[in-house]
Amino acid sequence: MQLKIKDYTRGLLIILLIFSISSCHSLFNNDDDEPETNYLVTYEMVRSYLPVMVEAMFEQLVRQYPEMASVQERVNHGIIIYKITYKTTFQGESQLASGLVSVPTGQGSFPVISYQNGTNTLHNNAPSVNPNYDIYVLLEAIASTGFVISMPDYLGFGSSDNMFHPYLHKESTVQTVLDMLRAVEELAKVREFSLNNELYLTGYSQGGWATMQVQKAIEEDFSSEFNLKASAPGAGPYDLNFIKEYILSQETYPMPYYFGYLYNSLINLDEEAVTPIEEVFKSPYNSLIPILFDGSMSGEKINAELTTGVAELFTENFRLNYNTDNLFNSLTEMLDNNSIEAWNTSIPTKIIHGKTDTYVPAIISKNIYDDFVAKGAGTRVQYIEIPETDHIGGIVPAGLISIGWFLELTE
Repeated sequence: MQLKIKDYTRGLLIILLIFSISSCHSLFNNDDDEPETNYLVTYEMVRSYLPVMVEAMFEQLVRQYPEMASVQERVNHGIIIYKITYKTTFQGESQLASGLVSVPTGQGSFPVISYQNGTNTLHNNAPSVNPNYDIYVLLEAIASTGFVISMPDYLGFGSSDNMFHPYLHKESTVQTVLDMLRAVEELAKVREFSLNNELYLTGYSQGGWATMQVQKAIEEDFSSEFNLKASAPGAGPYDLNFIKEYILSQETYPMPYYFGYLYNSLINLDEEAVTPIEEVFKSPYNSLIPILFDGSMSGEKINAELTTGVAELFTENFRLNYNTDNLFNSLTEMLDNNSIEAWNTSIPTKIIHGKTDTYVPAIISKNIYDDFVAKGAGTRVQYIEIPETDHIGGIVPAGLISIGWFLELTE
């Protein structure tokens, strides 16, 4: 889910957009004077903010979120925002992906924060497509504290919106995020800003899951390439079979499109390998799900086409026998393959979750935290439960905890 800033901040954001310096032109990396790149394909300066504009933004934000005062103290830069396209791969084939990058202006050598955004179904709400969207504007502003902010669109959005979004698919998510970080390194060479070889990861909901997947991949396979300093995943569905069982144990579930989105992804990844949709979803929903996720409808609109009644949405056999009927083995296996198991991480990690979250229950974060401790991670991993906070309400607090911690680590 995505953040909505309160209405009284919108006027400020509009003013900032009007007075920011804009330059929307495409620059291609085949210029003879530019370094050769392997990942970065194009970059476009969307807009830049003068330092005074960033300072004005933070003055208003601190009134709304007093916890941001510690972030405001570190504002030292203007920012330049780029849309980039870059090369990645999907199922062994070359694929063009895109994202948004916010870069501090002025002198310095900067660390990178990779932010993995939460569940989105709208093509027009991807970071590179809608850089003026509230949550992205806030993240862009964080660059003024001296971080380069990398925001991948994910496949199925931006330059790749002609394909389906592989929602909660481990392999493609990790590949897309890491290849964007490689493209950001090349952008730094092309645009001549300096990176200090430090990487921080954070994200919320789907982005929390993606953050932990990328963290594990870096530690296991790419530690010599990426100097990961800290990770702060928030409210992620780390165990997808647990999420399935949680939903099926409820009488009603307020976000039916979450599981519909996941199932639609599995169908598109390998229709023959997954349990047939009519064995999982009742009519008419088994016919609707394959056509609802075309990028034109918000999650709220898709929910309205489905039902919050669990017994109305899912077949009786699936609800009662998902653990015993072999018919569902392939689905269980695919969910397992895209879940995350804890490991003996060497990276400082804060797992953040709202206590009253009913979309992705907090127990899923507590469970994986306990598993991290059991695997030997000890105090390197912390579990932070935000009291009296649901899934949507946790977006800003989790983000402030993450950014505040990263700022402390870079002091």
